[in-house]
Amino acid sequence: MAEAVLIDLFGLKLNCQKNCHQTLLKTLNAIQYHHAAKAKFLCIMCCSSISCERDSEHDKCELETSNGLSALLGEFEIVSNLSMAASLYTIKQKIDEKNLSSIKVIVPRHRKSLLKAFIDQLFTDVYNFEFEDLQVTLRGHLLKQSAETNVITAQELEEIQNEIEIYLRSLPALKGELTIITSPSIPDIFIHGFTTRAGGISYIPTLSSFNLFSSSKRRDPKAVVQENLRRLANAAGFNVKKFYRIKTDHANDVWIMGRKEPESYDGITTNQRGVTIAALGADCIPIIFADPVKKACGVAHSGWKGTLLGVAMATVNAMIAEYGCSLENIIAVLGPSVGPCCFTLPKESASAFYNLHPACVRLFDSPNPCVDIRRATRILLERGGILPLNIQDQNQDLNLCTSCHPDKFFSHVRDGLNFGTQIGFISIRE
Repeated sequence: MAEAVLIDLFGLKLNCQKNCHQTLLKTLNAIQYHHAAKAKFLCIMCCSSISCERDSEHDKCELETSNGLSALLGEFEIVSNLSMAASLYTIKQKIDEKNLSSIKVIVPRHRKSLLKAFIDQLFTDVYNFEFEDLQVTLRGHLLKQSAETNVITAQELEEIQNEIEIYLRSLPALKGELTIITSPSIPDIFIHGFTTRAGGISYIPTLSSFNLFSSSKRRDPKAVVQENLRRLANAAGFNVKKFYRIKTDHANDVWIMGRKEPESYDGITTNQRGVTIAALGADCIPIIFADPVKKACGVAHSGWKGTLLGVAMATVNAMIAEYGCSLENIIAVLGPSVGPCCFTLPKESASAFYNLHPACVRLFDSPNPCVDIRRATRILLERGGILPLNIQDQNQDLNLCTSCHPDKFFSHVRDGLNFGTQIGFISIRE
């Protein structure tokens, strides 16, 4: 049984004949009867006040005044907006407030493909949609007899995406102004930084507000993440069309940009100007690397598994092999991550960190010792030949624990599966 029911009357204008009103009344009555008991949200979507057409093209009468319809409409929440994107996004917010995921959409057949295209852009696989034909009279013909357009053209899809983009751009930033943490160690020939959770449009509590990653398991669609990214690009000064994220596998593979892209990797290196590369982080460490001599850079995503597998030095070694970088010239900056105050591992896994250096583990004799992945990463970088003074992990809020600071950072440890993501990014100025 659907948890939410959405009736699409968007832009629907009906004959002001008595049978038209009766048909709509009967339809809404049936929907209310079948779904009101179990559905937690009943909604009608329309583009303005629900209205019907008289003989004159511009003369309208409102259906709310018809027999019995006014009282019935009170059983539904009505979302009215001139924009489909705005209406659906408003409905999505209401669905998310109630933490619902099973949605029945009752829609005229001729609009089904269009509505599906909007839903594909604004929702993720977290939601389960079921579609049902809306049966109501329009100009003497049943809408259910209208032919459904099965294919959305490329032009129509582009128009839908443009409408959504324009609407999302109009939304105000949440949780304060966009904030970028930078390091004084990185010279100005690079654009770089680490994001916080402020200044974006993501509204779901654990994703609010500057979430920069979308997946099928989260409620933030790609369109929202892309708008957050667009705002970051404008603030930082990089080209959003030349932006590449790590495809995380919690391992140590590195993509050397210009070569064939692997299916997954936890490091990227490049010497191409104007290309921005980014490492994800929500407790795991986003690391950025810069060589101002060879004008090359890299990023790495270092969780506890990647740390032990040596992803940081794997990225450094790729820069050395591909661009002729020297260890003494490479600068490494560790972004915000979970601290040993909040991160524990089973003793068997923690033992590997203890063997690396006892200082990487606290309460080693407990069943779940506390592990310091930042200290372990620094130790591995120093052992690999990176100069200690070229490793920055303390200043500019870089050493703050992501789990301990919900006002500043997202955290998987703290927020669970539907967690938001910040990034570390770097590019070589054009």
